[in-house]
Amino acid sequence: MFRSRSKEDDAPAAVPAQEERTGRDPQAPKGRPTPKRSEAEALRRATVKPPANRKEAARRAREQRREALGKQREALLSGDERHLPARDRGRVRRYVRDFVDARFHVAEFFLPIAVTILVLSMLPSVQARNIALLLWLVVIVMIVLDSVLLTRRLKKQLRSRFPDESLRGTSAYALMRTLQMRRMRLPRPQIKRGESPR
Repeated sequence: MFRSRSKEDDAPAAVPAQEERTGRDPQAPKGRPTPKRSEAEALRRATVKPPANRKEAARRAREQRREALGKQREALLSGDERHLPARDRGRVRRYVRDFVDARFHVAEFFLPIAVTILVLSMLPSVQARNIALLLWLVVIVMIVLDSVLLTRRLKKQLRSRFPDESLRGTSAYALMRTLQMRRMRLPRPQIKRGESPR
């Protein structure tokens, strides 16, 4: 008459209680994807308490800056548009980079040529010094001619492809890129030599 109910009798009552608490069947799928770890951490950081003092605020600002710089560094290597610096962002700047990277330019060999000229100018021979001077003049003239031709062709292509976009600073951006050796350019080249820019 006063015997206790068994555990089996309690089990069915536990499921409805859980359903009432959560509003769904525990065996049914949850109906939304599990957030990625990075998204969950970002959400947790956003909902975290405001800093208690100035030292804590400075520490958080340093962490955020370090994280942003890390993303920016990765973007410069991979070409990810979302985290590139402002000067490299946008489809116009991407086209300029591709336009430059698709060709050989005299200016990209300036550093090794300058070292060669320096070595020749240090030799005791007057003839070697004269060759160094002549080579220096030839290189400068070739760089100027190549730069003029590059900017003219680039502006023509940009005007036809992006008529409504601002083209301010694109020539200087292209010329600065030609001065860097291909393997040292950042953002990294996304196109092979000889390919047409996208």
